[in-house]
Amino acid sequence: MDNISDYINRITRLAGRNNQINEQLKELVSRYEVIKEQNTRYQDLLKEYTTEDAARGITGKRELQRFPMVSLMFVSVRGFHKLNNHPKAIELVDLLDELHVDIHAICKKYDIIRIRTIGDSFLLACGMPVENHTNPIDVMAAAREMQQVVHERSIELNDGQPFWELSIGIHTGPVTAEYTGRKNTPYSLSGESVNIAYRMGRICQAGRINVSVMTGEMIKEFYETEGWGHLPVKYKGNIEVFYLKGILPELSENGEGMVANDNFRVKYGLIQFMDIQEALLDRLEQQLPANLYYHNVKHTIDVVTEVELIGWAEGVNDEEILMLKLAALFHDSGHIVSYQNHEFYGTQIARDMLSHYSNYTPHNIETICRLIMATKMPPNPQDTLEAVMCDSDLDYLGRTDFIPVSNALYQELKERSMIDNFDNWNRLQFKFITKHQYFTPTARQLREVNKKSQLERLKKLLDHDPDFLSDLSHQSVEIPE
Repeated sequence: MDNISDYINRITRLAGRNNQINEQLKELVSRYEVIKEQNTRYQDLLKEYTTEDAARGITGKRELQRFPMVSLMFVSVRGFHKLNNHPKAIELVDLLDELHVDIHAICKKYDIIRIRTIGDSFLLACGMPVENHTNPIDVMAAAREMQQVVHERSIELNDGQPFWELSIGIHTGPVTAEYTGRKNTPYSLSGESVNIAYRMGRICQAGRINVSVMTGEMIKEFYETEGWGHLPVKYKGNIEVFYLKGILPELSENGEGMVANDNFRVKYGLIQFMDIQEALLDRLEQQLPANLYYHNVKHTIDVVTEVELIGWAEGVNDEEILMLKLAALFHDSGHIVSYQNHEFYGTQIARDMLSHYSNYTPHNIETICRLIMATKMPPNPQDTLEAVMCDSDLDYLGRTDFIPVSNALYQELKERSMIDNFDNWNRLQFKFITKHQYFTPTARQLREVNKKSQLERLKKLLDHDPDFLSDLSHQSVEIPE
């Protein structure tokens, strides 16, 4: 009886202690929420009012970063000499302030940052702090938009003649960036590329866009240029200088060189794909579970490579290749969220990430998501693009590295209790390969022979189980994903 009484007393004490701990926890959570809210406000204020000294940090040293390829644009406003005695001088000065706002909006659209402002001249940079492969093309599009908006708005106040005009010089090359902490000009740049960009802008005629030979090489598949002279550069001699004429006729609407067409967008997308791929693969490396031995970054890269190979062989066009490569890139990204239904979660990740790139229409994104879902087991493609996706995803069945790849998949499934032992795994593989078919002529030609040899190898391993082999025709199977 005493033991029962002691037990009840101990339970009562523990219950009381538990209530105390719960009250303390509620208080801590409440205090945490208050501190969290204060911290958010302080961070917002810090972003707004960060000083140059704060950027140095505790050590007093600035942060330096090397960027190998940044497109620099030096923009100068011309027309001040025409203001004297002009009947609309006040309106024209007011317009200049509005044009500054327009230029800022264009910079924001193309992720261009302001480096320095000298009166009505600006040094701008594209391709930092996030590096990308498209910055020479992006900065060219931005420069053309700036010229257009300044021209259209200035002729309204000057009897149909341009008043304010821009001189723009563009050069692409390496820079060293020093973080300043200032909101409007967060970086200070140094290096030869900065000097070249300045000079390109200074020697440019009003209303024109100067392009260095380095930038010209990087945009020649998109834009027409015309050489007009040379610029002396210390230690480099004379570098060739070009005027920008317009978009290549085959990449522009009606061949007029003014407005980019769908061919331009697709060609641009194939270059931008490298940036998207780099960003997503970095994310996969950081966030995928460590025990994904098959559905890992290597598998993603394999499928991206294979869809391009099979796609070209099957005669799909450039835009379809781009859709296939993007679908292959995202098709297993959903494993970040869940092993089950990862295809669906992959479409969500694709929608979210691609929505930040203006190059992709809603129809493009829907196509990419449809191709991702086509890889869901069992494969049942409804068109050529889905067939390419399915064959690329299961390409390993007919490759010479089938054994190590299938062993990796076995280990992955075993750790998730989706297969119990290696004998059953061999049975499952034999069933699956027996039922499997490649859908494209290219995959059948490339992989079918080796797939049959893998089937023979597995059959020898299962010869001791005649009941299994005789019952095979009545079974349906899919390898779990």
